[in-house]
Amino acid sequence: MNKYTAKEIDNYIYVKNDGGKDIAYAKNSGVKLLEVDGYYFKDLNNNGKLDPYEDWRLPIEDRVNDLAKRMSIEQIAGLMLYSGHQAVSTGDELFAKMFAGTYDGKSLKESGKEISDLTDEQKKFLSEDKVRHVLLTVVDDAKTAAKWNNNIQAFVEGIDLGIPINISSDPRHAPSGDSEFNAGAGGDISKWPEPLGLAAAFDPELVRRFANVASKEYRSLGIATALSPQVDIATDPRWMRFNGTFGEDSKLSADIAEAYCDGFQTTEETGEWGKESVNAMVKHWPGGGSGEGGRDAHFGFGKFAVYPGNNFGDHLIPFTEGAFKLKNGTKKASAVMPYYTVSYNIDKKNNENVGNSYNKYLITDLLRNKYNYDGVVCTDWLVTKDCPNMASFLSGKCWGVEKMDEAERHYKILMAGVDQFGGNNEMKPIIDAYEIGIKDHGEAFMRKRFETSAKRLLKNIFRTGLFENPYVDPDYSETLVGNKEFMQEGYDAQIKSIVMLKNKNNVLPIRHKKKVYIPKRRVKDGVDWFGNVIPAHEVFPVKDTIVEKYYTLVETPEEADFALVFIESPDSVGYKEKDGYVPITLQYAPYTAEFARKESIAQDENDVIKNRSYLGKSNTCSNEQDLYIILETKAAMKDKPVIVSMNCKNPTVVQEFESKVDGILINFNVQAQAILDIVSGKEEPSGLLPFQMPQNMKTVEEQFEDVSHDMKCYVDEEGHSYDFAYGMNYSGVIRDNRVKKYGR
Repeated sequence: MNKYTAKEIDNYIYVKNDGGKDIAYAKNSGVKLLEVDGYYFKDLNNNGKLDPYEDWRLPIEDRVNDLAKRMSIEQIAGLMLYSGHQAVSTGDELFAKMFAGTYDGKSLKESGKEISDLTDEQKKFLSEDKVRHVLLTVVDDAKTAAKWNNNIQAFVEGIDLGIPINISSDPRHAPSGDSEFNAGAGGDISKWPEPLGLAAAFDPELVRRFANVASKEYRSLGIATALSPQVDIATDPRWMRFNGTFGEDSKLSADIAEAYCDGFQTTEETGEWGKESVNAMVKHWPGGGSGEGGRDAHFGFGKFAVYPGNNFGDHLIPFTEGAFKLKNGTKKASAVMPYYTVSYNIDKKNNENVGNSYNKYLITDLLRNKYNYDGVVCTDWLVTKDCPNMASFLSGKCWGVEKMDEAERHYKILMAGVDQFGGNNEMKPIIDAYEIGIKDHGEAFMRKRFETSAKRLLKNIFRTGLFENPYVDPDYSETLVGNKEFMQEGYDAQIKSIVMLKNKNNVLPIRHKKKVYIPKRRVKDGVDWFGNVIPAHEVFPVKDTIVEKYYTLVETPEEADFALVFIESPDSVGYKEKDGYVPITLQYAPYTAEFARKESIAQDENDVIKNRSYLGKSNTCSNEQDLYIILETKAAMKDKPVIVSMNCKNPTVVQEFESKVDGILINFNVQAQAILDIVSGKEEPSGLLPFQMPQNMKTVEEQFEDVSHDMKCYVDEEGHSYDFAYGMNYSGVIRDNRVKKYGR
């Protein structure tokens, strides 16, 4: 008989099988252990015998096949659901407020319970709708997240067939600009650049290391699936999700996609799947970066992706040559998410212009058959819900199938080859779709269709080890997540992501103890993605305590040796309820579209508005004041240096201010401390542009939405072209091996 040891951690028992796989089970779940051949196994269905799916000695394929056959249609339907956003936070974050639940019918405070306890809503969708995939958003801290994970895993371990929860997350490593690099060490997660910043380092191995660190932190939070990376090539510079991509180049994006997925999915000690592996859900098939006019498909007004340059194939490269060709043993990204967009006139087989998740040509013919992708395909969130307002962010995105009901939409998606429905906690429309399928194809066909998806979904839960041990040690999580080493690595990556565009007369670096003037930013009133009104306000862009570690902060330009102006790239949207379609502008001053198309490419007979052209219409970005703050500061500083630091979410027309300033640094949501390290010379800039900076809005309007590298680039007063892979260090323009490999 083999030996084993057991110990109690939090609310579960951890059992170490000598010579076998370790397992864990909740004390109060009702699950008992089975001893077979000297090893211990969990009796997940409580039938008193070891079934193949419970036997960790068997190949995963055998276990998956056994469990899929045992599942009822209702249980498979629950497996096909991916919950709406869940928050485990008592803070003031938007998500915490929007997605707060009740506890025995009371608020958290009234109930006397902990935030790590399950809400009434969670218990309902887990038990009644049999949801086993849950999206986690904000959490109070690592220990709280670990405890919540243990509670939710214990809840489902004792019901149905004991299938554990696959918890997922959108990217969560972005820093807060005004925090110091070690803020929250030991509790908060490590801070790395936004994806666009990772791309600016032009170093796939840096991204592989990020993903490896992130996977360790995710698993310590209970997270086993990353709803990332976003590998759409951002071929239109106006797209509002540009900063979530790896830029506009398909080759660089493919290399980073491979490193990202491989780093997340590979457990270092095994070189393949293991206890530190996190499923990567690569998105958004077949690429969403070519929205007409730069508009985004979260909104009805931006539902069409267009291909005026006949460049559809380039958008597939980050998937087919990156995410589907991993270096290590996991081989390919374990899941794919199609985007909301209608890939306009791409489907020549069925001639359908429907959202990508509904399109059988894109999912079955292209993704599955041509590119042999056999992993999970999950819709983006809320694609089966109605959209009563084309400018609404939170409503459904049923593009191209608006006249269908929910059951018909679910059925069409299943028949297209998709396995899972994002943002849906309710089983009923899937069961209704099953009944439609029985009428069309018979019950045997539909049962087989459901089992096909069940096997794909179960495989991702099995190979991350959740069936053996879905629990995490809260004390260990608190120690590992955001530890000093990970924080330092993330901070170092932030430094590497900063791009210096201009350094006139070698004004940078400016050494310590100089006097600096930093103007406040003036932000006019606006509305966020969720429709919340943001009142006009002024804000000091960086904490004075951070600045004072480098320079003496003064209140007026007259006192200063130099000025440092913090701005953001222009922000605007392409539709207004009052004005209809308007241009998305990448300049600060008011813009009128003189060079836009007279007729939009996409035409939809079901829409009230057929022609989406905005020719002759005007728009102004919400942060127009950033430009005027620069010009005012320059006038006040006279001949003294003015340095601009831009948080860059999109390529920007810098023509409006470039010649007025001495230095320009762009970053992708890094901490202000990293910027000051560059300005002061403590660190040297090494980042490169992962996109082109346009000469003006004329070239933006005339470029093709689906084509990379097709704009006239801005050339500054020193003759430097702000093209893809351009950047400077303190010796001048960078011309290293990265530029040779990826530059044009």
